[in-house]
Amino acid sequence: MFDLLCVTNRLICEGDFLEKIRQLTACGLSGVILREKDLEEVRYRALAAQVMETCGQSGVLCILHSFHRAAAELGAPVHLPMPVLREMSEKERSAFEIMGASCHSVDEAREAQALGCTYITAGHVFATDCKKGLAPRGTGFLREVCEAVNIPVYGIGGIGAGNIAEVQRAGAKGACVMSGAMTCADPERYVAELRSAAMETPGGKYKNEIQT
Repeated sequence: MFDLLCVTNRLICEGDFLEKIRQLTACGLSGVILREKDLEEVRYRALAAQVMETCGQSGVLCILHSFHRAAAELGAPVHLPMPVLREMSEKERSAFEIMGASCHSVDEAREAQALGCTYITAGHVFATDCKKGLAPRGTGFLREVCEAVNIPVYGIGGIGAGNIAEVQRAGAKGACVMSGAMTCADPERYVAELRSAAMETPGGKYKNEIQT
């Protein structure tokens, strides 16, 4: 099954943030990456506990972002920028059954895999307001990353119903969405349109998958 991950940004969320998460996770998302870059660790941890509880009500995986010590203490998976991943000790990295990283090149993808990541995101694939002024890397780049590693790759950046099939055709295990998810007026319809646009593919090349 093609996975859909929601990357959060409460600063652009329309309506109550936790209610938005509740609505999205009730509609068939595969996971939520709690990426709230403006928060210091104490406030992030408090929010993480709430989001984890909300995701748990729908059986949806909640992946914490950047703060690996908080993630370890809360027993949550973690997603990391490459600089943070590189700084972690082998003992810290090995504490996670699910650990991902944000990759922007084939070399970074290979490095993340070598450092023990069980999945990665690769982007940005398409033009996005989150990366204004930066040219998208395209689906050719995404395909190269998918072919270079043996762990699941999730496309990220500017993905919507109109291009999500291209992400799947490039070999990605799933897609990450942020702005669309945070601002949609009807989460059920939004997720359904993404699911409808994504093609189902038999089997998979990956040794590992994100699983709850």
